[in-house]
Formats: sequence, C-alpha cells, structure tokens
Amino acid sequence: MIYTQHWGKGDQQALMLHCSLASSDAWRGLAGHLAEGLSMTGIDFPGHGRSPDWDGQGDYHAVCTAAAAGALKEPMHLIGHSLGATVALRLAVERPEMVRSLVLIEPVFFAAAKGLDAYAAFEKQVAPFAEAFGAGQNEDAARMFTDLWGTGVPWQDLPAALRQSFVDRIGLIPATEGALYHDNADVVAKGKIEGITCPVLLIEGDQSPAIIHAINGALAERLPDATRVRVKGAGHMVPITHAGQVAVEIGKCLRA
Repeated sequence: MIYTQHWGKGDQQALMLHCSLASSDAWRGLAGHLAEGLSMTGIDFPGHGRSPDWDGQGDYHAVCTAAAAGALKEPMHLIGHSLGATVALRLAVERPEMVRSLVLIEPVFFAAAKGLDAYAAFEKQVAPFAEAFGAGQNEDAARMFTDLWGTGVPWQDLPAALRQSFVDRIGLIPATEGALYHDNADVVAKGKIEGITCPVLLIEGDQSPAIIHAINGALAERLPDATRVRVKGAGHMVPITHAGQVAVEIGKCLRA
C-alpha cells in the first residue's frame, strides 16, 4: 500500500511527487505556503518513506509512475521535484487528460540533454558514483550522491540515521537509469514533449549542477507553454531551502 498524506484546503487539487531518497514529508514546508489555494496529496514512492520496499520487479521508474497514477482521481496539478518531476513529466505524456498543469522542479531527465556539452561533462562527473556502487562501496556512493544533489550539508555532519538510510536505499538511484538516461519509455522522444499542451513551470536553483540548467533549457525549447524560473542562491533542494520563493512562483503559474 502506497503511503499518502494530505495538506491544504484549496479548491484546486495537486499531486506532490518527491525526489529520490526522500519522502512526501519533504513537501511540508512548501505545502504550508500553498495551503490556502490548493488541496495537496503527497505520496511516498516505493522504497521511500512509509511505503513498502520495492521488490526489485519491473522497471523502477515505471513502478513510481504507476504509484503516482494511482493517486490521480481527477485532473490535477502535478508538482514534482527531481525524480518526482520526471514522473510528473511522464504522466503528462501518458495521461494528459489527468494533468491540469505541471510544475517541474529540477527535473533529472538527463536524456533530454543528450548531445549537449553539459551532458558529456555530467557523465564524467558521475562516473565515480557508478564505480563506487558497482564495487559495492555503498557508503561512498551515497556520500557522492548527496554531495552533488543534497542541501549542501557535508556528509559527516548529517545525522547518522539519515546517512544510513541513504546507504540502505542507494540502489534505487541506478534503478532509474533506464528511464532517466536512456528514455526507455520514450518520454522525451521527438514529438512527445511537444504534445504537452498544459502550462508548464520549470524551476531550478542558480547554484544547481549545470546539467539541470541544460535539461530545463532543452525542455523549455520544446514545450508549447513553458515558463522558466531560476531561484537565486538555491541549489538542487530548492523546494526545501527556498520554499517561500518556490510557492510564489507556483502561485503565479496557477493564477495565469
């Protein structure tokens, strides 16, 4: 059973999809800012938070997408961060009738940037992670992952229980490679992104890894109705570290 929680009392419905190695709890700050205008549902992806562990069967990104689709009881605004943003984008391609708008915060759909210089540089940047994980050095792999995609808190300063949770679940990261690097579901294939007609808000931190700026740029060029926003001083965890500013931008999008 997928864990679900709810916030807000607005007339409009939104589905909140979290980043890798996190849970729906990560949305609490942002949800507090949006509570007057939205009624929000957050789910924990399989293997995350209070949802059951992933059993390793099937394609993990497809499993997450199915979990999110199960929460779409009516057309909703989709708000996703990182992995969650890629699931939201996939739903907009596969279930467009259920998506009123998209807010994609730091989407890690690396395949969208293939062929760009930033993609080649990113492959070199993450090669040590793949080597560490392949060698069974899960703690090293988890440290490298959080150094690149975390809040900026050094690994040794994170609570021991949190570090261990990252180590225990680090295998979920390479489990998404088929979708995010190789687009095995044809989400960013030619013509698919162009067919998304709902409003799309692309949010990124100006201190985020360069690959994020490349991805959002590539998506913005192809989406018919896209707005792109950079949050000054923010990194990849912008919906947590700069929740108020992100909420303002989401509010503008929903009122447009």
